[in-house]
Amino acid sequence: MAKHLVVALAYDRLCTFEFGCTVELFALDRPELGVDWYEFAVCAAEPGPISAMGGITVQAPHAPELLERADTIIIPGWRNADEEPPAELLAQIRAAHARGARLCSICSGVFVLAAAGVLDGQRATTHWRYAERLAKRYPRILVQEDDLYVDNGQLITSAGSAAGLDMLLHLVRRDYGARVGNLVAQRLVVAPHREGGQAQFLPRPMAHDEQGRLSKLMDWLRSNPTLTHTIASMAERAAMSPRTLQRQFQDATGMGPIEWLTRERVAIAKDLLESPEIALSQVAERAGFGSEESLRHHFRRIASTTPGAYRKAFLVSANCVA
Repeated sequence: MAKHLVVALAYDRLCTFEFGCTVELFALDRPELGVDWYEFAVCAAEPGPISAMGGITVQAPHAPELLERADTIIIPGWRNADEEPPAELLAQIRAAHARGARLCSICSGVFVLAAAGVLDGQRATTHWRYAERLAKRYPRILVQEDDLYVDNGQLITSAGSAAGLDMLLHLVRRDYGARVGNLVAQRLVVAPHREGGQAQFLPRPMAHDEQGRLSKLMDWLRSNPTLTHTIASMAERAAMSPRTLQRQFQDATGMGPIEWLTRERVAIAKDLLESPEIALSQVAERAGFGSEESLRHHFRRIASTTPGAYRKAFLVSANCVA
């Protein structure tokens, strides 16, 4: 069978960071992974010369017609959130959506999908600076202002810049599983999955933690999810008062320590659910929830789906990879 074709759009005044992330994820050969990796290509979103931020000139080797056979299309930002994309490009996006291609946007790239109308009635996100503008201009889109990325199955949108890496790694995890996703993240020297939302990145004074006590505590909690953790026990381990612990967690992550820990446990549960041989009771125990009931409650609250539905969706998407 043909490889899964990922096509990145290049456009005039290209956002080089978002584009570079896409190239880094999908264009490199990765023989060490032991899987049939993606085919990657770049196509021009419009005719004419393509300049990029930083004074770079880009020559896209393919015409927009390549989108007609792309399995996944990545829109790495858009040059101006207030500029209407070319009509021909929007028609191609609609056609790709109609035939079932996976459409993904990074940061302001969501405005291309929005203008094409494919996000109507769907949840979506973008950089927190653009969220209000997106919601006002396209009221039929359910804008998730705080999410790092939103996966609707066929449509995946991400927040600003670095959140694109979160989304792209999520695609790899969907397609090849947690093991491969983690190996790619290691090669990139980034976390394989970040919990929390954009609120943690809004301008706010960061906690003063000269000895790195908070980061050490976080690492320890991630490594010991099955233990019983309370505000008091966490504060004692970090050698700070409970009040200071809660303040520093809020400053650093935008949430309290218990909520942060719960989200970490949900992330662990997601990894475990991607292995069909692990029973739900084992997932609950190994993720630190203790019971299936607790797992289901928090998983639905944080991931907006059930553990069973998440596992089913993951297995279906994994089996569809060419």
